[in-house]
Amino acid sequence: MAEEKKDRRFETIPFFPDHVLTEFYVTLGVLALVVLVAVLGAFMPVGLDDPADPMVTPDHTKPEWYFLFLYQLLKYVPKTLGVLIPIVGFLIIVIWPFIDRRPDQSQRPMRWRIVAVVVFMIGVIVLTILGEVT
Repeated sequence: MAEEKKDRRFETIPFFPDHVLTEFYVTLGVLALVVLVAVLGAFMPVGLDDPADPMVTPDHTKPEWYFLFLYQLLKYVPKTLGVLIPIVGFLIIVIWPFIDRRPDQSQRPMRWRIVAVVVFMIGVIVLTILGEVT
């Protein structure tokens, strides 16, 4: 038993000189790459276009299809209102169940909700199509 423990001890690799030196060489290699990229960037800078202007969107830029209706909405209403409409709509949807706690007595409110959702969805679909076409 004692001999097996001695054999295992000699089979292991010591942490201090071996592993530390390996990590040191890897760190030096990564540092050399970073310095190389920094020097190349200093002497050969990449030419860029004009600085980005957050208030001017290039003509060729379009969002993904699920944001096209919001993008198109900004073309028809002032920018402040175009930002506030989705936020207010989302807050109304989140808060509505806490405000309206009474049970429905008739089918009339349900019909109005269905009509409102259909009108909203038609508006979203039309704005999405217009956003893709234009």
